[in-house]
Amino acid sequence: MSKVLAVNAGSSSLKFQLFSMPNAEDITSGVIERIGLPDGIFTLKFAGEKDKQILDIPDHSVAVNLVLNALVEKKIVDRLDEIVAVGHRVVHGGEYFSKTVIATDENVAKVEELKDLAPLHNPANLTGYYSFKEALPNATHTFSFDTAFHQTMKPEVYIYPLPYEYYTDLKVRRYGMHGTSHQYISERTAELMGKNKEEVNLLTLHLGNGASISAVKGGECVNTSMGFTPLSGIMMGTRTGDVDPAIVTYLMQKLNISAEEVINIFNKKSGMLGVSGISSDARDVDDAIVAGNERAILTRKMYAERVRQVVGGYMLQLGKVDAIAFTAGLGENDTMIRAAILDLLAVGMGVKYDAELNANTRGKEVKISTDDSAVEVWIVPTDEEFVLARDAFALYNE
Repeated sequence: MSKVLAVNAGSSSLKFQLFSMPNAEDITSGVIERIGLPDGIFTLKFAGEKDKQILDIPDHSVAVNLVLNALVEKKIVDRLDEIVAVGHRVVHGGEYFSKTVIATDENVAKVEELKDLAPLHNPANLTGYYSFKEALPNATHTFSFDTAFHQTMKPEVYIYPLPYEYYTDLKVRRYGMHGTSHQYISERTAELMGKNKEEVNLLTLHLGNGASISAVKGGECVNTSMGFTPLSGIMMGTRTGDVDPAIVTYLMQKLNISAEEVINIFNKKSGMLGVSGISSDARDVDDAIVAGNERAILTRKMYAERVRQVVGGYMLQLGKVDAIAFTAGLGENDTMIRAAILDLLAVGMGVKYDAELNANTRGKEVKISTDDSAVEVWIVPTDEEFVLARDAFALYNE
């Protein structure tokens, strides 16, 4: 058995999961938080136990060494060279990458080049890569991109109706995000249906604090709701989703603020938080709905309606829909949001679901549609780390 590490490095965090391949057995996982800040937190889950430490973690190199030392000290691995591959999550692959690739010097340079398209993410992703590459120089290191799965979209879908040179010269286009999740969910849902991915048309709903919807035809993405940035698409926890772009200049003039300040409002003060005035956490909004709060009720209605608008358009684009799959924090666990969305889809799509099963299902793989539903409805917990590890192991063996 070979050990493969899946890594998701953020600007101040490092998530990781170790797998035994090729059977994809989950050995251990953990997260390091507050890198570069006082009182860093290192949490390791192993053998059913959780170990949490508070300590100074000044940079990613220290964080990586903490992880690797813990793996040896706790005898999770006997030697570090048992880790034959490391799969790194990278947010933006631009038009360069449509699949997972080995982290060659050339590919690293391309990821560096794309930092302007994901200034908060790509540099942090690379910081994690550099640290692990130094610590594990003999392992095969790979990049898996959030944007890669969406590269099968056609130009009429991904090009914006702007002056064409903005696309050719500045790379302004629809890219989409959460691609690793949408890929996993589409493949796993087809498997649960007892079919090959090439046989089914799916709508994958990745509903978390950030949220996106993808239309997947025969295993390939034909459309996705996020665009040039993760700000576009449906309403989210703190993000607007799609709005009239003229609102930007209107608010600049009325509030005497900069474009950057408006975008900050769109990103961090809008969505569920902005409409409800309560929280970006759907659980808090749900509690307020139960208490009869009108703005909380409006928030859920708006959220479900915007999902319906996207799903309706994608249904026509696909021609037929075999299944809808819910995933991520809200999709897997928020029973009331699922119900609100499915109730709206009953008319146009003929969706029927078991209300009691839906109300009692959180974080489990299960079909909640009834036998007479025109479209199957599934809850499928996402596993992006598995995709990172699987692809890294495959490239290691090439």
